[in-house]
Amino acid sequence: MRQWRALIVLGTAQFLMVLDTSVMNVSISRLVEDFDTEVTAIQAVITLYALVMAAFMITGGRLGDIYGRRRVFLVGMAVYGTGSAVTAVAPTLGVLALGWSVVEGIGAALVLPNMAALVAESYRGRDRTVAYGVIGGLAGAGIAVGPLLGGWTTTYLTWRLVFAGEVVVVLAVLLCRRAIPERPPAGRLPRLDGVGAVLSAAGLGLGVLGVLQSGTWGWVEPRNAPFTVLGFAPTLFVIASGGVVLALFRAWERRRETRDEDPLVHLSLLGRPPLRSGLLALLSQNLILLGLFFAIPLYLQVVQGFDAFETGLRLLPVSVTMLAASLAGARLGRRAGPRRVVRVALLTLLASVVWLLAAIDPVIDDGPFLGAMALLGAGMGLLASQLGDVVQSGAGEDERSEVGGLQFTAQNLGSALGTAFIGSLLVGALATAFATRVEDDPRISDQARQETGIALEAGIAFVPTDQVRAAAERAGLPPAEVEAVADSYASAQLAGLRAGILAAGGITLASFLVTGNLPAGRSAPGGSAAEKP
Repeated sequence: MRQWRALIVLGTAQFLMVLDTSVMNVSISRLVEDFDTEVTAIQAVITLYALVMAAFMITGGRLGDIYGRRRVFLVGMAVYGTGSAVTAVAPTLGVLALGWSVVEGIGAALVLPNMAALVAESYRGRDRTVAYGVIGGLAGAGIAVGPLLGGWTTTYLTWRLVFAGEVVVVLAVLLCRRAIPERPPAGRLPRLDGVGAVLSAAGLGLGVLGVLQSGTWGWVEPRNAPFTVLGFAPTLFVIASGGVVLALFRAWERRRETRDEDPLVHLSLLGRPPLRSGLLALLSQNLILLGLFFAIPLYLQVVQGFDAFETGLRLLPVSVTMLAASLAGARLGRRAGPRRVVRVALLTLLASVVWLLAAIDPVIDDGPFLGAMALLGAGMGLLASQLGDVVQSGAGEDERSEVGGLQFTAQNLGSALGTAFIGSLLVGALATAFATRVEDDPRISDQARQETGIALEAGIAFVPTDQVRAAAERAGLPPAEVEAVADSYASAQLAGLRAGILAAGGITLASFLVTGNLPAGRSAPGGSAAEKP
């Protein structure tokens, strides 16, 4: 039991990070109410959290190489606890974004890459595979507890208590710090590449910002954009500018390597096919999961009218099967190999998306919906059981923090893009479907169509149908037209949700393309596969 003490402490940190996001996802409706805002504003806060983590994760791993992985891990936990305390007492949406999205995001960026490196440092061989299976299982447990704990607390008490409780857990981890072995860095300590850190953060930030705002600004035709570029919406130009900055980052890193200076990240790592495939699969996994976990609570809370606790209960099958599949997947991977397990996981996810599309109805049928949720969790759990070990097995001992930074950058970039892309696609599809239904409904007058078109040009939000009905009544529409507009919006809501879920299925299908270089057999320490592809 003594050998697993470090895993208990490190796994608690992993559990805490996952718990945090799942609590926010089931509390969307209450957050909208408490801060008197819209769903898109909460979407932006959730996306910013993942984006801050993705932007600074490589830097966090590099700081572990410079100052010691254990020390940076503990500093990160302290920063994270500070952010949780600020979030718990946040009086405004701005303070919530500062405490949760920024301060907690920076803390997580210091914790996660060094946690991955510390797990790899502390265990070898089969113990390491088991350790990463447990880490994946604890991620599943965080998703399991998050919706229920967050839903119950949000419904019957306040969501703020969850973040106050996180401060207590952080203090417990800091008190148990001696359980984590400390290994002094070997050889010359690298220097931090400040320019590279700024370029990577700016490039990732601009790219995700463009995707996030696409639902508001429009992709090509400007909708509600603060400015235009040559008459077009700024979305694609912002995304392209992010790509340009990332290209500059790549050139800067290669320049430092050729001058024998320490880069922020050795881009040659991405030349290792198993490592590259593992990172892309991690990005896809989180893009799919966080995209669905943004869309599904909207269906349950806004369309069906469930409170946060009822939402958590309906997400429970995802959590239970993800935890079980994560723990079982480590043993399965040793027998069948990571590549086969990942492909089975993607097939399972694809089946769950098809099942979920069939279950999205105006009145929920709990049986099919819960079945789709259980299948979704099983697929995610199988992925989680393999990818962390695949990525870390592609690294040498002196590359652990650097690869950990890449690992969690991929994960959180996927999370940010999932929330931003699926969310913007959902809102965009809602607007298009609503406009089409209003135009085609013979019960709606030309004047009402014109007023609806003007309202759509100002932007549309994913709100309960009752709010649309009330707005139509305030506009002076006769009762028959009020009901027609409300019916059109309710139908458009389901169309928007199905579009977002269908996009997640498309991403799942495309993810098969990145599995070819995953190890066909059990990965050996140091990055070689026991069986070549």
